[in-house]
Amino acid sequence: MALSDGELYTVLTSKQAKGRKAGIVAIVKGTQSDSVISHLLKIKRKRRMTVKEITLDMAGSMKRIAKKCFPCADQVIDRFHVQKLAIEALQEIRIRHRWEAIEMENKEMEGADKNKKPTTELFENGDSRKQLLARSRYLLYKSREKWTLSQSQRASILFSQYPDLEKAYQLVDGLRKIYNRNIPKSLAMTQLACWFNEVEQSGFESFSTLRKTIKNHYRDILNYFDHRSTNAAAESFNAKIKNFRMQLRGVKDRTFFLFRLTKLFA
Repeated sequence: MALSDGELYTVLTSKQAKGRKAGIVAIVKGTQSDSVISHLLKIKRKRRMTVKEITLDMAGSMKRIAKKCFPCADQVIDRFHVQKLAIEALQEIRIRHRWEAIEMENKEMEGADKNKKPTTELFENGDSRKQLLARSRYLLYKSREKWTLSQSQRASILFSQYPDLEKAYQLVDGLRKIYNRNIPKSLAMTQLACWFNEVEQSGFESFSTLRKTIKNHYRDILNYFDHRSTNAAAESFNAKIKNFRMQLRGVKDRTFFLFRLTKLFA
C-alpha cells in the first residue's frame, strides 16, 4: 500500500472480516522482509499457528515473510498475478509488431514523392496496420465470448495478418481455461504440464520466461486448486483504503491517517 510520496507499507489483512472491522491485522512501514518479519513475530505464536492459508504474489520477500511468520499456512500464488504475466507476454509480441508497423510507415513516408501524399494501407474495418495493432490491445485481455462485434472483426483481421499473435492468444486463453475449470489439483497438474508443452513448441521467448517463472512457483500455484482462494479480498481492501485516502483529499498527517484506518478496520 502506498500512502503519499510513494512511501510503501505492508498491510496484512484477514479474509474472514470481509473488508469490515478486524480486517487489518497489521500495518508495517516498508516492504523489507526482515523488518516486516520482526514486527509480525510480535503476534503470539499460538495465534500465528492457526493461520491455514495465505494468498500472495510471487515476490520472494512476501514468500519469506509468510514462511517465517506463518509456518503452518499453505502459500497460494494468486491466479490473477499468473494470468497477468501471461497477458504481458502476449502484449510484448503485439508491441513488437506495432513498432515494426510504425517503422514501416516512416520508411514509406520518407521514400514517397514529395509532391504526392503516401498511400496508407487500410483493412476492411477502416484501420491502418498501425491502428490495428494499437486498437487490439484491449481485446487481447478478454476471452473470445466477451468480444463485441467490432472486436471480433478486428481480431479476425489481426490474427490473419499476425498468426503468431493468434498462437500466443491461444496460450493465454488455454491458461485462463485451466484456472476457470473447477478441477482437482491432480488434474490441474496434468493440464498445466500439457500447457507447458504447448509453450515449448511455440518457441516464444516471452512465454518461455513465463514457463520458467511458473515452474519456480509450481507447488504454490497448484495450491490454488485446493480451495480456489485468490488475493481479490486484499486487492479490494487496498482499493477501499485508496478511496478513504481520496475522500480525505490526500494524506497530510500519516500518523493520524493510520490511526483512523486502524480505528475503522483493525
